Amino acid sequence: MKLTTKGRYGVTAMLDLALNAGDGPVTLAAIARRQGISLSYLEQLFTRLRKRELVVSARGPGGGYSLYKPAHEIAVGDVITAVDEKVDAAGCNDRRNCDSDARCLTHDLWHELSNNIRDFLNDISLGELLEERNVLDVACRQNSGRQRVGKTAENGTRQTADAG
Repeated sequence: MKLTTKGRYGVTAMLDLALNAGDGPVTLAAIARRQGISLSYLEQLFTRLRKRELVVSARGPGGGYSLYKPAHEIAVGDVITAVDEKVDAAGCNDRRNCDSDARCLTHDLWHELSNNIRDFLNDISLGELLEERNVLDVACRQNSGRQRVGKTAENGTRQTADAG
């Protein structure tokens, strides 16, 4: 099973947004620059994320995007679902037509794997990812031009750490 760019980029962009939202709304141009994702692709993804109420947009000077709710309340699985990504290791979208319109020999195995992957992604929040040292190290490297990187503490408050 392979996660497509919609899912990977959607999660990456949302994590970037969560990491960099300490100073207010974050522009898609800034996310695109830090993550190497096409701005037009991000616009498509964020239209879907906004419709699913995972982000909120602010227009005008100083505008951009913010998380709709705290990072600890947004599951990675919610982001993947919002961008229309499907987790289907069986390859038949659970229609059981994988072998000439019938269930294949290993359908149940791949279906169970898909369920386990979905459960795994739904059990991890963006807030939990924000607390991982490796994530913070990468964010500091990506923000090397900035002085400080925002971080959400366990209690949900914003903290800053020197980006060095």
